[in-house]
Amino acid sequence: MAAVAQGTQVATAAGDGPQRRRERTRDGFTPWRWLILILAAIYFLLPLYAALKFAGWGSFGSVVHQSGFGDSLWLSVRLAIITTLITLVLMLPTAVYVHLRLPRLRRLMEGITILPIVIPPVVLIVGLLQIMPGSLKGTPYTLGLIYVVLAMPFAYRSFDAGLRAFDLKTLTEASNSLGAGWPATLWRIVLPNLTTAMLSATVLTVALVLGEYTIASLDLFQTFPVWIVVFDQTSGPESVAASLLALFVTWIFLLAITMAGSRQARRSGRGEVNLFSVSRRDPGRSS
Repeated sequence: MAAVAQGTQVATAAGDGPQRRRERTRDGFTPWRWLILILAAIYFLLPLYAALKFAGWGSFGSVVHQSGFGDSLWLSVRLAIITTLITLVLMLPTAVYVHLRLPRLRRLMEGITILPIVIPPVVLIVGLLQIMPGSLKGTPYTLGLIYVVLAMPFAYRSFDAGLRAFDLKTLTEASNSLGAGWPATLWRIVLPNLTTAMLSATVLTVALVLGEYTIASLDLFQTFPVWIVVFDQTSGPESVAASLLALFVTWIFLLAITMAGSRQARRSGRGEVNLFSVSRRDPGRSS
């Protein structure tokens, strides 16, 4: 019995040794982690502090009352809404269909969707204006359609990453075997599992529209970024304050994505619940 107890103590000590060494190693790297975080915070927050000091808190109140602020901001918001809706409607079914039916074309789709980043904006807008219907030329919807093309690389890659995170084929086959059609499968099975991907695509699209300057200026539309550049020639502090407002709005959207992603990660069994919901609501539908 003494030998057994001694052997147990030796095994326990041997087993605890590596764990304790890992804990000591992890604790030893804690100051370095804090140092990296502090350096990153200084790198990102110091320019913001300088901009706030240059603009002054009073500039945020006066910039709202400047001529053209409300119209340009509302135009950018409308373009962001239009671009986001069209992008989601086009890219989501396309990404799902490629993953399910045409998996060999995924590399080709990645190459096609990267073209708007490679092609210069000047060439892109000149080419699109040549094929744009005459009824859309000179209207803000022209910019919305062009922004859809610009947002395509970001939206497609967001959906592609979201679709790779779960077994799409198994869930769709199970949904169809329970009697749900493709619209019900897309609405009740695929979309709930792509919440984070949709939020990512939405925020990236909105950030792109709110920050795009070249195409809007070439098309002679005074969006919010164009207004900031024009207004910068007359008042520097108010222009910096307007830029900071646009940046803070983007941060709010990113914070919403982080919170939604964390909430979704804590949920478990979503796919099974959705499948039972489909079986109860669509008992007589066939695939």
